[in-house]
Amino acid sequence: MPLTFADVMAGAGVDPAETLVIRHAYVPVHDDGTHGISAASSDEDVLAYTSNQSLQTRTFPASPPRVWVVFLPEGGDRARLWQVLVNCGETSRDETSRAFHLEVAEEMADLRNRLVIEWRSPRTWRVNATTAGAYRVLEIADAEPARFPGFDRLVLSHAELQAVVREQRYAAWRTTLASVQGIYLITDTRDGRHYVGKADGAENIYQRWTAYATNGHGGNVDLRRRDPSSFRFSVLRVFDPSTPESVINAAEVHYKRALDSVRHGMNGG
Repeated sequence: MPLTFADVMAGAGVDPAETLVIRHAYVPVHDDGTHGISAASSDEDVLAYTSNQSLQTRTFPASPPRVWVVFLPEGGDRARLWQVLVNCGETSRDETSRAFHLEVAEEMADLRNRLVIEWRSPRTWRVNATTAGAYRVLEIADAEPARFPGFDRLVLSHAELQAVVREQRYAAWRTTLASVQGIYLITDTRDGRHYVGKADGAENIYQRWTAYATNGHGGNVDLRRRDPSSFRFSVLRVFDPSTPESVINAAEVHYKRALDSVRHGMNGG
């Protein structure tokens, strides 16, 4: 049995009954005078284009579903996955167009720019996911290795941290994080509170962060009460594994004091 897009949606936990599938065409300017997109368009351009739907020449559901899976054309009947978006609702409307608030979703994030399906409706730019589910998967390309940004520029959401732990394209990141111990910072972006943590002794930063990726709290009581989806992870200072634990402990005390993470953060209540 050939792999179908329905199989991919099922694996990603996407409900076809609540999903719209779009394949954009590269059209510089539409018949109604609105600007389109090209192969050179940025992600921001494609998102803006998807967010605005014409009421004149391009048909669109009166009540579009919550999830939009967006593909870009690749010649012939091929369509490559661009993004999965969440429709947060219509924000404005005039005589010619409707605008929607769309946000990038995590579903199928590991398949972005890798998944190619057969688009069986060349004259149709959008279909219900129940229809697209029968489309064949033509290709799932190997993921390109992601470049490690450096410890001083590393900032990860919880979903991104899970991808680092899980996906092959982050293999070099795992090796790098496993080579050091140090002090790290977790920030809850909902209220700005900080948690200062450390990896020392027999544990490296990658091992410590794998625990957070797995359960969200890493066994810490103060973090267990919070939703990890709003956590942001960064590194404050790294140490060679041969560094005495007393030195790492002193650095941890310093950052807790500097960030006031005990009284006004998530260290100790």
